[in-house]
Amino acid sequence: MTSETTSTEIISTDAGEARVTWHRARKARLVLAVSHGAGGGIEARDLKALAAVLPEHGVSVALVEQPWRVAGKKVAPAPKTLDTGWRGIWPAVAKPGLPVISGGRSAGARVACRTATELGAHAVLALSFPLHPPGRPERSRAGELLGAGVPTLVVQGGNDPFGRPEEFPEGDYELVEVPYGDHGLAVPKRADIGQEEAVRIVTDGVLAWTGSLG
Repeated sequence: MTSETTSTEIISTDAGEARVTWHRARKARLVLAVSHGAGGGIEARDLKALAAVLPEHGVSVALVEQPWRVAGKKVAPAPKTLDTGWRGIWPAVAKPGLPVISGGRSAGARVACRTATELGAHAVLALSFPLHPPGRPERSRAGELLGAGVPTLVVQGGNDPFGRPEEFPEGDYELVEVPYGDHGLAVPKRADIGQEEAVRIVTDGVLAWTGSLG
């Protein structure tokens, strides 16, 4: 017998219709609402893995597809529009009445950080936070991460061109490194770890962190 239930709902936002795919824990204590990046969807390996693993441990996962993605567009809109879409889905993910972790990968991680305090997020999960554009370390987005204002976990690939773990500033957040991982947390065949192990580092790290949240 499975310990989760799955369903999908369409949410109207001021940026258009978003889609939320729920992976509900039968006895949930937290909700993780997590969105995709600017170049992909909820089929990303880390998002799929979290949706498969966390409900077994009392965390319902809401995979959020931003309106631009639901509309079939290939390019994400400006950050302000992404934030508008995220604000629009928040009542739906908060509806169960549980503490909500605001999460996302890449551009979605930036959205989660920018809106966390405003929306009353319990914590932030930043997957592959794009600290800077590739090759442009001077264009740092560290302020968004450091300004989240709630407990924050960054999960970062060791070879992410948008910011390797050692490039991140000191601050009030935790960081889990996926050795050899790129921006999509893929590891090369020559790496000392396989892809399955890399994904397990993600899920184990997030599980330990969610377990530590009050």
